[in-house]
Amino acid sequence: MTAHVHTVAFQGIEAVPVEVQVQITSGLPAFAIVGLADKAVSEARERVRAALGAIGLALPPKRITVNLAPADLPKEGSHYDLPIALGVMIAAGAAPSEAGQSHLVLGELGLDGRIAPVAGVLPAAVSALQQDRGIVCPAACGPEAAWAGDLDIVAAPSLLALLNHLRGTQVLSRPAPGAVTDGRAQLDLRDIKGQESARRALEVAAAGGHNLLMLGPPGSGKSMLAARLPGLLPPLDPSEALEVSMIASVAGLLEGGRISRTRPYRAPHHSASQAAMVGGGRRALPGEVSLAHLGVLFLDELPEFNRVVLDSLRQPLETGRTEVARANAHVTYPSRVQLVAAMNPCRCGHLGDPALACGRAPKCARDYQARLSGPLLDRFDLRIEVPPVSAADLALPPAAEGSAEAAARIARARDIQRRRYRNAAGPVRIRTNAEAEGQVLDAAAKPDPAGVKLLEEAAVQFRLTARGYMRVLRVARTLADLDPAHDPDRPPTRLHVAEALGYRVTALA
Repeated sequence: MTAHVHTVAFQGIEAVPVEVQVQITSGLPAFAIVGLADKAVSEARERVRAALGAIGLALPPKRITVNLAPADLPKEGSHYDLPIALGVMIAAGAAPSEAGQSHLVLGELGLDGRIAPVAGVLPAAVSALQQDRGIVCPAACGPEAAWAGDLDIVAAPSLLALLNHLRGTQVLSRPAPGAVTDGRAQLDLRDIKGQESARRALEVAAAGGHNLLMLGPPGSGKSMLAARLPGLLPPLDPSEALEVSMIASVAGLLEGGRISRTRPYRAPHHSASQAAMVGGGRRALPGEVSLAHLGVLFLDELPEFNRVVLDSLRQPLETGRTEVARANAHVTYPSRVQLVAAMNPCRCGHLGDPALACGRAPKCARDYQARLSGPLLDRFDLRIEVPPVSAADLALPPAAEGSAEAAARIARARDIQRRRYRNAAGPVRIRTNAEAEGQVLDAAAKPDPAGVKLLEEAAVQFRLTARGYMRVLRVARTLADLDPAHDPDRPPTRLHVAEALGYRVTALA
């Protein structure tokens, strides 16, 4: 007899259908798994054998062949244990055959028959819903699968409980969706003393989703400012939260099925490898730039990162997606992030201070900043200096305005952008001014005649690239959206363009 059970293989956040075919025939006892399976899948033989023995079932003394179709698609991971075990039980007549046809099945088996959680249940459940099927998954992953929508979910804690459910002697109730956490960052802008221009730039970056580079000596508050950015951003809407959670599910980071509406904030160490940053490894897992999708990627001590790692971010920042190409896999992850970076002006960090600067200034600054490529620097919409904070500033009382007041203005500006780009035609959804381009950007952000003249003169004087020119337009549009006295349907003015240009020109060596 041949049994058929449906499961999935993962390519990025896409769940590709896989059919597990199990055939039991006469011959010498054997258990073979074919279909381009990796080591973890091949080892499923022993886990399945032990799990079946734990519930009182033994493998028949015949030849068992498991084929994972399509045979040319790489199969990786331990989530094939449960569909293989279910297929063996169906082929042996111990379980009804309908179970493998009506549901997608995935889960890892323990030697005692327990079903352990696996990564990728949420995208698998979304795929099951699109195929008009249910899903069989570990009990720990049931709340995660419930977020996919109205589909039949069998969340079993053990192989025995699943078998009893399929036979009708036990009923496994449908799990409820995991909790939704709306926790906003507890860090407040009131903690920042002085740095008024940096606070203004942080608000502009949050309002338009712009990339921000902060340059300043050690202890000036660059990391403190970046850590408070998530508290200024509006929460994810339901569709965005599901999109972010699917990436976390594939990476195995979605614990207890809890979905957060707080935007991701990732701050990798400067020793991170290229695979850790953009994704890759043996299973082509998502990297930091994808785990920060629709959120913030903060790179502290920017020049200390490997230059190859930094330059690998150029394509994701421009296109909003990461292409991970390997010999056995080619996957795409969404990577629409807001890049925030901080750096010292030189290695010692005290350029411009005669009392503290090293003896190699200003040559050390040119050498230090030369670690960053021009194309990467060109992708920062705002580049600001963060000067040291004086003792007089530290003695001042907390600012009267904190994150709540700034977040209200940012939410208003984001709402303006959402209405503006709601019907914008294009291959991808435009959420903020930083994502607008082409004719959409020209229609939304072209300044008034005085602003156009100023921008043309600045483009010649400061030798702006075409990318830099467009990014000035985007920042000017955001400044106009933040301006309470400006009609959002009118073009940006000369004043908005002038402020946007001020954020573009910094004291980089």
